[in-house]
Amino acid sequence: MNKLYLWNILFGVVLALAACAAPAGPSVAPPDTPAPVAASPTPLPATPAPSPTATTMAPSVTPVPATASDDEIIAYELRAAFDFFWEQANTDPASPGYGLIRDRYPGSAGIASIASVGFGLTALIVGVERGFITRAQGYERALGTLQTLERMALVEGFYYHFVDIQTGQRAWQSEVSSIDTAILLMGVLAAGQYFGDEAQTLATTIYERVDWPWFLDPDRQMFYMAFTPEKGFSGHWDFYAEQLMLYVLAAGSPTHPVDETPYYTFIRHKGRYGTGEPFIHSWFGSLFTYQFSHAWIDFRGLVDRQGVDWHQNSVAASRAHYDFAVAMDAKYTTIGPTAWGLTACDGPNGYEGRYGAPPSGYDNRSHFIDDTVPPAGAIGSIIFTPEESLQAMRYYYTLERLKGRYGFFDAFNLSRDWYATDVIGIDKGISLLMLANYQDGLIHRVMMAHPVIQTGLARLGFTPAK
Repeated sequence: MNKLYLWNILFGVVLALAACAAPAGPSVAPPDTPAPVAASPTPLPATPAPSPTATTMAPSVTPVPATASDDEIIAYELRAAFDFFWEQANTDPASPGYGLIRDRYPGSAGIASIASVGFGLTALIVGVERGFITRAQGYERALGTLQTLERMALVEGFYYHFVDIQTGQRAWQSEVSSIDTAILLMGVLAAGQYFGDEAQTLATTIYERVDWPWFLDPDRQMFYMAFTPEKGFSGHWDFYAEQLMLYVLAAGSPTHPVDETPYYTFIRHKGRYGTGEPFIHSWFGSLFTYQFSHAWIDFRGLVDRQGVDWHQNSVAASRAHYDFAVAMDAKYTTIGPTAWGLTACDGPNGYEGRYGAPPSGYDNRSHFIDDTVPPAGAIGSIIFTPEESLQAMRYYYTLERLKGRYGFFDAFNLSRDWYATDVIGIDKGISLLMLANYQDGLIHRVMMAHPVIQTGLARLGFTPAK
């Protein structure tokens, strides 16, 4: 059990008997701290060095144990995460950037990320189905966003990673990103499939103009990670990570398809934690890499030509993260059975893309740990490890400094007495979509009915497991 958790329970009883109020919300953020850039064989998801990270170093507020049910805690984070995508979008209908969504809040004002837009388009489905907005409101936002995307500057159908939220123009000299374009396109296809009509027509246009072979290294038969006009292509998807969606989208294209070769070319290195089940792992062991593609594509019951079951692979990876946290409970103040799931997020020294757990790299030395835990780690694995994820959510809900306008803040570190005061779009996004899938399979039902997804999976050789 987390070291503070038992004390929190006892302390909460005393407060309840004394009829005391809950602690106040998070304190005001001090000046921003630039995040370090880490060289890696896989790209950092979404937030680069220029993005600020707000931190607080005030004395800890002792959390009060929650009396909410699991359903209430899920509803809290679900609605708050949706509100981020709904409220932190450009809603000026006269703006060239209408519908673009901030990369993070309150940091990086004026900067949108296309990955955040992809999650946000999908979030509209959740908003309608859960009654947060009307279908007419959702359709209007989706259609306007797709119209913006249709006229934005492109490179062979691919998008720049970061753009100005008002103009839609490239920001920070950012790269054209294959994976962030893929995340965007998942949201584009999801919105088109769900809302139909002109939204579906625009979604099809945006998707079908992507020239997938252009982003492929013909010699290595691997997708590049990035392209910039100044330097050309860089990086390869040569190791397993969050890029499964990339292969499905490319294989499913009726206009510029790529066959199954790149999918079966990347390195599939197996490892395990302790005596746990071996699984194909990512370089840093960051938990998001086992989650992102699964937010839209339901791999349950499917195996590829090599017999790989990616859903079960993510179950094993999530279990390894939990088992690692349990084993580290005595060593760290934050990490433990109620605070687990190490993944790229804000930390006391800025955004850190190397947060992860073993197995990592080839020798388990590639991941980085400083006792920082992001709520999105465990929440994003709720379809893989439901009981362990809910256990973590119950604990996070007791931490008042971890809760804000848009649900749980990005991360916390009790060893450093640090709580993030930003939320990040991709972390809110994976939390929102996975919670919706956990409740009733909402996003999976929409996406698995899409012809592109079905065609892509078939061309890659996926079949029902025997």
